[in-house]
Amino acid sequence: MADHTADQEEWASALHSHGRRVTKQRLAVLAAVQHNPHSPAEGILAAARKELPELTAQSVYVVLSDLTDLQMLRRFEPPHSPALYETRVGDNHHHAVCISCGRVEDVDCAVGHAPCLTPHWDEHSKPMTIQIADVLYQGICQDCQAKQQLPTHTQVTTK
Repeated sequence: MADHTADQEEWASALHSHGRRVTKQRLAVLAAVQHNPHSPAEGILAAARKELPELTAQSVYVVLSDLTDLQMLRRFEPPHSPALYETRVGDNHHHAVCISCGRVEDVDCAVGHAPCLTPHWDEHSKPMTIQIADVLYQGICQDCQAKQQLPTHTQVTTK
């Protein structure tokens, strides 16, 4: 296994606190997500198999679901993409997705504190206490913008 002892100790402690056993499958999935944030299950499977070649796709899906339920992983679903996973949890950050290449970047809370956005309740609403605001920014990343740069404006001459 790769050398990520500190992470493994933290994950083992968290698993125990949730009443879960520390298994090589769980640790391999956590390590794969940690080193490949914003990856779909298939990408996590491929990365985890580098440490645990016998790992099955079914095991990865079960572990991802369980760790998401325990809030040790965060799952989010950008439009036109399979669900993506990350180990950054509990801080209500958001994501920016490039609509050209699909790259995902973390975006810290919009106003500095959770839940980041204050809803406006109209007179017909039954207001609630907001716990989480899930914002997805969509745009074009700088790399894609650079590839799409058009030639500078040329002057048109008239006769």
